Amino acid sequence: MGIEWKGVFPAVTTKFTANGELDIDMFIKGIQAQVEAGVNGIVLGGTLGEASVLTSAEKEILVKTTLQVVDGKVPVVLNIAEGSTTVAVNEALNAEKWGAAGLMLLPPMRYKSDHRETVTYFKTIAAATPLPIMIYNNPVDYKIEVTLDMFAELAESPTIQAVKESTRDVTNVARMINRFGKRFNILCGVDTIAMEELLLGADGWVAGLVCAFPKETVAVYTLAKAGRIQEATAIYRWFIPLLELDIHPKLVQYIKLCEAKVGLGTEYVRAPRLTLVGDERQRILNIIQTALESRPVVG
Repeated sequence: MGIEWKGVFPAVTTKFTANGELDIDMFIKGIQAQVEAGVNGIVLGGTLGEASVLTSAEKEILVKTTLQVVDGKVPVVLNIAEGSTTVAVNEALNAEKWGAAGLMLLPPMRYKSDHRETVTYFKTIAAATPLPIMIYNNPVDYKIEVTLDMFAELAESPTIQAVKESTRDVTNVARMINRFGKRFNILCGVDTIAMEELLLGADGWVAGLVCAFPKETVAVYTLAKAGRIQEATAIYRWFIPLLELDIHPKLVQYIKLCEAKVGLGTEYVRAPRLTLVGDERQRILNIIQTALESRPVVG
């Protein structure tokens, strides 16, 4: 399956049981809810997917399970976040073997590569597989910015097709379009500025709170792209206190708590993350409960 890098691509969480094993039943329930809401693709093993604590064997299970659930309705994308180019290439080859339709690539982990090293890393992976690729540009959390000059070189690789734009600078959407036209599809990767970037020309949204609120996320995207700004804005304003949970170091715990409250997941995470306790947990529960009390009817 080819990928049209447009629409809502949930960066799904990985569901665990209380003893730290994969919770496949709950994972399937979450994927089903996304497909039923009308998302356009599924991203596995990203930041929200707790990529750093997943084994390759577990990623294989997640990819193959997701493929069975989506049944060809939407493409399945696997994130690669590795410190070694060789390991990253191997994971890309594995993703292709397992049946993934595409890749999302972070720059090298644990080493702050320079311009030449970053471009070489991405190009090496792209040369190893025919899978279409979305570059994940998140210098805030991962300390390496994929600059426009880097993208100019990456444009030479035809399978590098899209960017998950997470620089937190909405004007970067305009800069990308001004320089490259439609060469790269742009998907917002930060929930709190998603509508703004969609209105500036972004093609899609790699979303986080969609894990718990898929219908609302799809509604904001659909209405914004249809020019129904007032309707989209009403939902977006309701959504903002929840979307702000996506821009915190504990976004995984916060979003998993949201999933648990709406019946689409559990709170369980893998160490070194720990589930929320005390005042912090209550504060997030209060945000969720307040939102649920005024939840808009969509779809």
